[in-house]
Amino acid sequence: MEFTKKGQTLMTNGTPLNVGMQLPDFTVINQDNQSITKQDLITKTTLISVVPNINTPVCSISTKRFNDEVNHYPDVNFYTISTNTVSEQQTWCARSAVSNMMLLSDASHDFGQKMGLDIATAGIDARSVWVIAPDGNILYRQLVTELSHEPDYAAVLAFLRNKH
Repeated sequence: MEFTKKGQTLMTNGTPLNVGMQLPDFTVINQDNQSITKQDLITKTTLISVVPNINTPVCSISTKRFNDEVNHYPDVNFYTISTNTVSEQQTWCARSAVSNMMLLSDASHDFGQKMGLDIATAGIDARSVWVIAPDGNILYRQLVTELSHEPDYAAVLAFLRNKH
């Protein structure tokens, strides 16, 4: 699929999954350097915010914004996934005071490749927001096709409000 970054065309490794499909099995790494699977993450309704690089302004803003929303949705898990290393994510979290949501590393690109979000030429996953049901079914998908833009927070949060 085609995404852009400040006008430059970037292609993903495939077509991102659609609403109604099952989230594929994948492995990401948590802040304790432990492998985490889909089964570990999807214990209740889950919001996954995928950001290209946590150390950029837009990714930082969106992660902080979702972090600020966590307490309003106690029945929802909130995660941010980026291709940054665990060390880079830990440094960012310490600097940014983000503690309500978990950051997960997709430095291996396993998640991005299986979701159709991997932009190999840039070494990143495409910016997107997903809501997943406890059974792993994709309930909501927002693809931010211009990677330098923030997601539509109002749309995803309204979806969560209506689901709970």
